[in-house]
This record gives sequence, structure tokens and C-alpha cells, in this order.
Amino acid sequence: MKRIFVILLTFVLLLGICPMSALAETGGSGNVDGGGGDMGQGTSQNSWNPGMDGVRITVVDAESGQPVSSSFDLTNKTPSIKIHFGKVSKIQYANGASISPTTGNYDYYTPATPMPRIVSSGSQNASIEAIKKYFCSEYAVKLVAQQTGIAYEELIGGQYKLFLEPIAYFKHNGIMMAMTAHEAALYDNQAGGSLRKTMTSLTHKNLPLAMFLEYADMGFPAYTGATNKTCSNDTIITYLGMGIVWFTDPPEQPEPTDYDYEYRVDTDVITPVTLYAGSEINPDSPATVSFSINGSTYRMNNIVIPSGDSQIAWVKWHTPSEPQDITIYVSTNKGSLSQSTIHAKVVDLSGNDPPDPKATDTMGSWSASSIPSRETKTYAAWSVWWAKWHPYWVWHSTGKNTGYWVDDGWYDYFRDNYSASMTATTRIEPDEKVPTASGDLMKSGYGVTNTVTATVSTSAPLSHYTYGQTAVSYFPEFGYGTYWRLLERLTSGTTARFQFAKNIYSTYNQRVHFSPVWFPDGSYTVNTHVMDIWTPAGMLAMNLTDDVTISGSLYDDWHIAPGNP
Repeated sequence: MKRIFVILLTFVLLLGICPMSALAETGGSGNVDGGGGDMGQGTSQNSWNPGMDGVRITVVDAESGQPVSSSFDLTNKTPSIKIHFGKVSKIQYANGASISPTTGNYDYYTPATPMPRIVSSGSQNASIEAIKKYFCSEYAVKLVAQQTGIAYEELIGGQYKLFLEPIAYFKHNGIMMAMTAHEAALYDNQAGGSLRKTMTSLTHKNLPLAMFLEYADMGFPAYTGATNKTCSNDTIITYLGMGIVWFTDPPEQPEPTDYDYEYRVDTDVITPVTLYAGSEINPDSPATVSFSINGSTYRMNNIVIPSGDSQIAWVKWHTPSEPQDITIYVSTNKGSLSQSTIHAKVVDLSGNDPPDPKATDTMGSWSASSIPSRETKTYAAWSVWWAKWHPYWVWHSTGKNTGYWVDDGWYDYFRDNYSASMTATTRIEPDEKVPTASGDLMKSGYGVTNTVTATVSTSAPLSHYTYGQTAVSYFPEFGYGTYWRLLERLTSGTTARFQFAKNIYSTYNQRVHFSPVWFPDGSYTVNTHVMDIWTPAGMLAMNLTDDVTISGSLYDDWHIAPGNP
């Protein structure tokens, strides 16, 4: 009997891998990795059957990272779903979309060539290499073309990427539901942790860890944390449950560094770690996380976390006024930390203003450059646990009609969920001293002004976030590098306002940047990076552009008249 089982098992596995060997390559590459581990035991009301999984696919613009198609779901199964959340992508949620359950019909597509297993289980792990091969194949991309109406040749031409999200189909409180990892985290936040209590191994480990990024891309960070531990909702929302397929060279990655965070001088920042609770941390004996920074110690006290869960702990502090490298030492009296040593680099962005522009400057070998990608993140979410005693009085008898009551209760845990979002604007205009400007039309060689706003929206206490603090502008004549202007913050608060600092080369001491006199007719586009809105879940930042139109040069405004006889 044992021998027959082995033969049958081998046959099934061969059937499973044969279709994969026939998949043609597209030249695509997958930015996706995965993990997971053992599953817990389900109940009649809360359960998941291994293999009941799928993938949500969204076609996105390769440059902007924004969806250009409606999302659709693929699955090998025929799930009968009672509650789902529509076809909303992680990108849309990151842009501020809210989760909204529906009992309407759940639409999906079953591929003729089955997908490999997506979500690992205790009995069988998913193969990330098989997943990459499938979604980079000609078959899968042609299927995406069919579902979205975008031509196959366009999909593989380099202007699009495929955004993938793992889906699980499972029973929760007796109801069949469909969720991506991101939706599971958002739903768990709304439902007071009910998913985490009943479906932890699936919704907070194997589903989110089914896919995560190897490289930062599209404004989402790479994940470098544990791949076999239960994850917090905050971690899932920020890092997990996504993969990206591209059809050109992989996105350029920053040079490896020997530091964890880069901060600006004289800036309010937030440095976080994750505290894991192997056993319950309750109000009777709460946790304290200590941060030692440049000889000062900061503490986050009274942290409580249910058993097997985690929470971000953080310190809000002000960086020194001089550039330097700082080592931050972190310790705790309870639980375990994601990091005990953090390396921070404090840099000064001032002092790199463009040189004095000359009327004799020439174009030389200059050619136009594209706007570079810079760190962008407009939404962050985090949570804080708190606990309340749940009394449960039990009578202990000591004899006939005698005894005493004992409160054998326990702590119930609740979570306060917070989020922050940012918006920002930049307005490039001809300076008021430009004599021949008309609206946004001006001649080269004159100055432009830049007014920038950065607004943070949140209901969290101020100890949880900072206002916008930094704006840096880059210019086309320097290839959006080499030289830049650190803008001066004129007002602080939930809406911070910035302008160029006064220009030492301006006759009238104006807040301007002078366009080069040789700049060709057309758009003169200034790139401004707005940043340093810090939260426990990372820094919010936006990469902005605005422009004026150049037509002619200031030489056209010079007139030579004959002298008096």
C-alpha cells in the first residue's frame, strides 16, 4: 500500500509541473519573493482549505505606478463567495481608498493552464520560482491582455507592469469570504482583531507572506523582515501581499548603504522598531522600549500586546544641526525587538545652490533629462494596542454555605488604528520682476519663483507624526541633479509653506531661481521633492513638477538705440 501511494503521489506531481514546462518566456522579470509556514487547526466556523487561493492582477503604468486597467482575479478553484470587497488594488488602498464589503456576485476567471500554488500551507509550500515563471510567461501575459483589452505587444513593450496580489478564499464566522492580504489587514482593523483571533496562520502569516517585493518599486518598499512569523496589520499594509512583473530592465536600485535611515539636519524625525510578544504583555507588567541616541535615552512606556502579536514602538526626536553618523541602541524589558541597533546618517542638503548665472553662458553639450524617480509615499497606517480587564467571578466553596468569590478574569485587547496622508503642491511662476512675462510665458534668463505646500491629514496625536519640513527643487539645466535649492519653510503646521530662499545673485534680493539664458524654447520644468513628514510607519514624501513656458530670451528685450548727436 505504501508503494502504491508513492507512485500515485509522483504521478500527481508530474501532472502538476508538466504545464509549467510548456510555458513560453516573454522576457519579463518578477519582483516577488515569498514565505510562510505551518497552519493552525481550523473550526467548523473558521477554516481554510489549502489550495483555495488566487491572484488579483492590475496593469499599471510603468512610470507613474498608477493603474491603467480594472483589476481582475484569477483562481484555479470555483469559490462560492458570500462577502468580498470588490476589485480594489493595494495601490488604490495606498492612495486612500476605504474598504467596503459587498454581498454582490464575486467574479473571477479560471485559467486553462492552472496557476501554481500561491499560498503555502503546513503540508505544501508554494514555489516562488514557479509563481514567477507563470506570471512572466507568454500564456499569462496574453491572458492579461485578453482580460484588460490592452494589446499583448503593448504589455511587453516596457510601458506597463503587472501588479500581483495573493487572494485567499476561506470561511470566517461561518461565511465564505475572499480577501487579498491588504484587505485582510484593513478588515481586521475594522473588526477589532477578529480575523487575527480566528485565522492568524492564514490572514496574518501565509497569505501576506505569499508575495512581497525583493526590490523597492512603485513607491512600495522591499521587505526584509521574518518570513515565518505572524505579521502585524501595519506590516502587511506597508510591505506585504504584492509582487510586480516588468518587461524591461529591473528598476534601478539605490546603492547599498551601511545605514538604516537617512535624516536631514535639524529635523524632527521618528525612528521605529517592531516589538513582538511571544506571550501576553499586559497592564500588570507592561513593556518599555528604550532608545539611546547621542547620550540621551527616550522611552515608550506602558506597551501592551496580546500573545503572538506585535506593535510598532517608536521615538520622536530632533536631529543634530551638523551632519554625522549616529548609532541608536534599542532595548526592551518584555518581548523581542526587530532591531536592537539602528544606524542613522544625518545629512545637510544646504550649500549646494547653483552658481552665479552669466549672460555669456552657453548650452554646450546639454541635452534634456527625464524627471528622476524619488522616494514617494502619501499614506501610512499604524496601530497601538490597549487592554481592558474582563471580570469573571468564580465562587470557591470552603464548606457548607461558606466560601469566597475570586475574579478569574482576563485581559481583552483592543487596537486604536491611526493613519496619516499627505498632499502637496508646487507652483512655478515667472518672478514679478520679469518685465515681459505673460501668465506662465516668459523669456529665458529671467527668474522663476516656487511656492510649495505640504499638508498632513491625520487624527493621531502629535507625538505620532511630524509636520512637513523639507522641500528641495532640482532644475533641468543641471539634469535634475548636480545643484539644487533647499527651500525655506515660511510657515509650519498641518499645512507647511515653502519658497526659494532669497537669491544672493538677485539685484532685488528676490526668492528666485534664474533660468539659463541659453535654455531652448519650450517647457522649463522644475522638480521638487517634498519630504520629512514622519510617522511610526515611515516617512511621507511626494515628487512634484511644475513648469513655465520659455519663448525667446532676455536678449530680445535689449534694444540698442543711436546715441545723441
